[in-house]
Amino acid sequence: MEKFTKLTGIAAPLPIINIDTDMIIPKDYLKTIKRTGLGKGLFAEKRYNDDGSDNPDFILNKPAYQGAQILVAGDNFGCGSSREHAPWALLDFGIRCVISTSFADIFYNNCFKNGILPIVVSPENLEKLMDDAERGANARLTIDLERQEISGPDGGTISFDIDPFRRHCLLNGLDDIGLTMEKAPSIDSYEMKIQQSRPWI
Repeated sequence: MEKFTKLTGIAAPLPIINIDTDMIIPKDYLKTIKRTGLGKGLFAEKRYNDDGSDNPDFILNKPAYQGAQILVAGDNFGCGSSREHAPWALLDFGIRCVISTSFADIFYNNCFKNGILPIVVSPENLEKLMDDAERGANARLTIDLERQEISGPDGGTISFDIDPFRRHCLLNGLDDIGLTMEKAPSIDSYEMKIQQSRPWI
């Protein structure tokens, strides 16, 4: 998993509440278990017109938000069914951070397991960040996970809280497999002892 330490990028405003996982990645794209290639389906029902062409009114299709890496979204982001394809699609598209006032629990947990940083802020701070994001490519945000700060284009900062263990995992690029591999010497030692003490196993 790629480490998340400090990110400076374009933030796209998505002031919609209750964005569910079906909106993030429609069910038509759930036929694969691969983590790559799902970016094309991200917000597909809003990104594309009925004929498959880009919807020019959708925020991620606008020139100012090409290459956006941060989403500033409405309350209760990631609600609905518990599909891990949702963070996969965000990551494959290039989104590394989502900022909202609240997240659905399963989606929130899945983000950390896939290298995405979900940040919870107050409604007042979300309004400020949404205002920054609406300025387009000229107003980049900087997310500093080590300092737990969001810096706006005008120099102001907003602090955020995060579970220390999840912060450690993101800073070091550790998903569940990575955490297990950190224990590889202990696992190998245990298996060797078992082989010696119980050779019949």
